Amino acid sequence: MGSSLTVVVNVADGPGTGRDPCYTTAMSRLARSGVRLLGNVAMAGATRPVAEVVADINRWAGYPVQGVFLDRAPATPFAIGPVAIAIQAAQRAGLGDVVLNPGVPPDPTYRDLGAPIVAFDGSWREYRRWSGAGARLGDGHLVHAVPPWEFEQALALQSERGAGFGLVTDLGAPDPYDDLPAWCAAHVAQLAQAGEQRQAAGVPAGSEDTRTTTGS
Repeated sequence: MGSSLTVVVNVADGPGTGRDPCYTTAMSRLARSGVRLLGNVAMAGATRPVAEVVADINRWAGYPVQGVFLDRAPATPFAIGPVAIAIQAAQRAGLGDVVLNPGVPPDPTYRDLGAPIVAFDGSWREYRRWSGAGARLGDGHLVHAVPPWEFEQALALQSERGAGFGLVTDLGAPDPYDDLPAWCAAHVAQLAQAGEQRQAAGVPAGSEDTRTTTGS
């Protein structure tokens, strides 16, 4: 899988209604350390009005993010329209780095949109039983509720199944992505500190190796 650390930012089920200076400060520190930042945009299975989705994307353009993470995206061919519109809106807003998360392998027509796809988003127990039908090499796998002593096993299974990117977290229901995984919290703090030190020394951003244990 990839070697870069990506952080999906979620202010209030998206960017919120206004720019939060606390988030801006924290995100800027991560960005200076070379961390890839994506703003979370809830698609709600394409049941949200498209105008709301586009408004969220445009608000994310006011934050130091490189793109958007289209969460809870649809997977059926009959709902691809709103996803295509969202990707186009992100590109117009200068947020060309788009990741699509239906959480399951979508209809093949979604592949034509050109965005990386998360083909699995579920628990460790479900992942071990998952057949992988419909997924492709390079798809993303997000696995939660993994006991810390089984992290390496989960990472190995992601690699074996050809995941191109992904996450392994010890957090579980009701919201496994409400906080950083145990392994990641210390790493992100180190990156933020390194970014501040580099800025003080006048070293250009992006020169740091941001490999994490999520890559293989």
